[in-house]
Amino acid sequence: MQDYKESFLNYITAEKGLSVNTIESYGRDLDRYLKHLELKGLQSPEEVTRQVIAGFLADLEKCGYAPNSLARQVASIRSFHKFLLRDGLSTVNPAQHLDTPRTPRMLPDVLSVQQVERLLDVVGSSTAIDLRDKAILELLYASGLRVSELISLEVSDVDLQAGLVRCLGKGSKERIVPVGSKAIASLKKYLAHGRHRLDKKSLQFSLFLNNRGGKLSRQGVWKILKKYVHLAQIKEKVSPHTLRHSFATHLLENGADLRSVQEMLGHVSISTTQIYTHVSQEHLKKVYYRWHPRA
Repeated sequence: MQDYKESFLNYITAEKGLSVNTIESYGRDLDRYLKHLELKGLQSPEEVTRQVIAGFLADLEKCGYAPNSLARQVASIRSFHKFLLRDGLSTVNPAQHLDTPRTPRMLPDVLSVQQVERLLDVVGSSTAIDLRDKAILELLYASGLRVSELISLEVSDVDLQAGLVRCLGKGSKERIVPVGSKAIASLKKYLAHGRHRLDKKSLQFSLFLNNRGGKLSRQGVWKILKKYVHLAQIKEKVSPHTLRHSFATHLLENGADLRSVQEMLGHVSISTTQIYTHVSQEHLKKVYYRWHPRA
């Protein structure tokens, strides 16, 4: 059934607009699933039953797979069999009523406002790299962009006059995000005094460049952040996504409505954004128990 898998991956690549990472995850999940079917001697989708799939998932659970990984595996299998039925490659869909494992709702890691200010304050301003790094960190916190969205930005995507950034999110969906005055100021300095010193060939449209003049990578952003987290003496584990979480949480703590935050983050479902209300409630409880005289 490997040919079916390739047809499915081509379909989701061409028609679903999924990210490269998501498509690669589907591929790995289906490789694991199809290997299980092969070991069972099943060579056709018609031979697969719901019991066979349930047995496969039970084996994964015994091997220590986390609920989140199992839930993703179920989603991959469901999509695969739905595609086979839709394209007439199978007359049955054994995954149609498959139960999704319950996944624990993990609260995201968030920095305090003071920690974010420390992080931003340790960045220098004397070199082109300093100006770039300051603009990157300010923009991540000011906009809640994913790191993949950040590195895909082109110079033309930033409207410094209006204080807006245009980005392509998951599923190639475009959204416009407002950006605060401090991030705009850092971007202006970077574009006026830093970027042209990095753009050695004058051929690159990307907003953020590495020190060789090429497009900055995800790994490059991680290294930049790691450097300043160390300099700011922040002990917590911090990733670019931590700044996205902090962006959303701090907005809600200061009175922003959930629907607006959902739109700025580019979440399809508001239930995804609601996790940040739990973070805000945890913050309020900590404040209460710390300061109320009879807590």
